[in-house]
Amino acid sequence: MDHRLFYVIGDFVANLVLGVIVGLISWAIVGPGWNMIVAMFVMMAVGMLAGLIGFFPAAIKLGAMEAMVPLMFTGMLSGMVVGMMAAMMPLPLANAVVLGAASGFVGIGFIWIANSMLRGVTREAEES
Repeated sequence: MDHRLFYVIGDFVANLVLGVIVGLISWAIVGPGWNMIVAMFVMMAVGMLAGLIGFFPAAIKLGAMEAMVPLMFTGMLSGMVVGMMAAMMPLPLANAVVLGAASGFVGIGFIWIANSMLRGVTREAEES
């Protein structure tokens, strides 16, 4: 993942927007009559599909691998969280948007932390 400011802001905005979109989709589909486990699995698949679709416009500016992994993860996470919340009780639209945005924030944060930990110390970092 690139550490230039354009890519950092682009990743952050793309994941927030996708989290909100998947939250709205999940809110529109799932109701309190759904089983929570079924809602989680169905909305996880819907979120991953939305992440795949959202990947194409983001990849034009951010690059293929820099956008695909975080967006797919954010879509999956947002779909699961909002889908399960909507299955538990009637969920207001504003709460679905906030949960989707929070899932996007958590998703990109997790991906960035995991990437930094897996990358380790590089030769470039040792030289400077």
